[in-house]
Amino acid sequence: MTKIKNDSSPYIQPNIGGFVSKVSWYARKKMFASLMRITQPTNKTRVLDVGVTSDRREDSNFFEKLYPYSDKITAVGLEDASFLEQDYPGLKYIKADGLSLPFPDKSFDLVVSFAVIEHIGSRARQEAFVQELCRVGRTCCITTPNRWYPIEFHTVLPLVHWLPPSWFRTVLKWLGKEFYAKEENLNLLSEKELLSMIPNKAKVYTRHFKLLGFVSNLFFYIQN
Repeated sequence: MTKIKNDSSPYIQPNIGGFVSKVSWYARKKMFASLMRITQPTNKTRVLDVGVTSDRREDSNFFEKLYPYSDKITAVGLEDASFLEQDYPGLKYIKADGLSLPFPDKSFDLVVSFAVIEHIGSRARQEAFVQELCRVGRTCCITTPNRWYPIEFHTVLPLVHWLPPSWFRTVLKWLGKEFYAKEENLNLLSEKELLSMIPNKAKVYTRHFKLLGFVSNLFFYIQN
């Protein structure tokens, strides 16, 4: 692998949840702008978005809201997001598991997955997810929150996610945050950890997005 340098929680109080959603929307718009500059898609670019949801928050399914060629999008998710076909003319929705995508190799010019990989489960499942995205796409864009940001966005807790994962999950259980205490629901990644999951022959462009002076989100653009 060549490296080129370069969700609202059910436990969040409504006012905090709204703030987190607005921060998320701001960050995702910046990441979308970077993606468009890098890929320069046209009305012929075939795009797969892996990880759409049934949620209708402002920052949910943001790629579909912003992408100018909805008729070239195939959207995949585990939840019923079939409403996207009505909201975005020409879009095709398929309910499927991101670890076993029902498409031949290199079916898409671009595969995107925004803030999904941290919800896939174990490190082995996360790596399988990355490999599957790279299998079906000629290029891929993956984003995830940075584990080393001082605030954990899903729980809005400071610093405790820097503890060893088993300790972090124990703290979440103590605080009554059982959902995010489970590895299959939240397994944060560092830049180094995600880079280790990318195929060795791929070229990778990485970018950091900052909030309040710290790297909050990681952006990986992969050319297979």
